[in-house]
Formats: sequence, C-alpha cells, structure tokens
Amino acid sequence: MARKYSKTASADVERVMKERKAGTLKSGGSGRKVTSRKQAIAIGLSEARREGAKVPKKTASRSSSKKSSSKTRKIASGKRTSKKAGR
Repeated sequence: MARKYSKTASADVERVMKERKAGTLKSGGSGRKVTSRKQAIAIGLSEARREGAKVPKKTASRSSSKKSSSKTRKIASGKRTSKKAGR
C-alpha cells in the first residue's frame, strides 16, 4: 500500500502536535490557543500543503456541503428573503 502522506508532511504534523502538547500552538485567524488534536493535525497538513509536500486534497465537510446546497435551492426557487420586505 502506498504512503498516504509524504515524510515531510508527517514531520510537519509531528512538529505541530508537539507544539500543541506544549501549549504554544495558535490558530491562524483568531490567534487562540489550539487544544483540539484534529485541528492541530489539520494545521500541520495545511502547512505541508503550502510547502508542496505530498498530501491528499482537502475534502469538503458534510455540514458545509448541506448548508450550501440548501442555500442554492432557496435562491433557485425564488424564496430569497430580504431585510426590507417588512417596509
């Protein structure tokens, strides 16, 4: 079976996990401390992706795909609401 991630990607994830365990890992947008194991892995993989390491593409999460599909259905059916409708 082929490797899922490259060695450099694995090294990046390992480094990020050590930072999380030490309590020094911060998230990019808000700068808050990362405590979630899954989020730390995601940060490591995204850094590896930026460096050009062999990492599989990101998959869309279920909740975001459901939200976007319901939005498009509402717009397509013409049931879009606006704030000025009450005036």
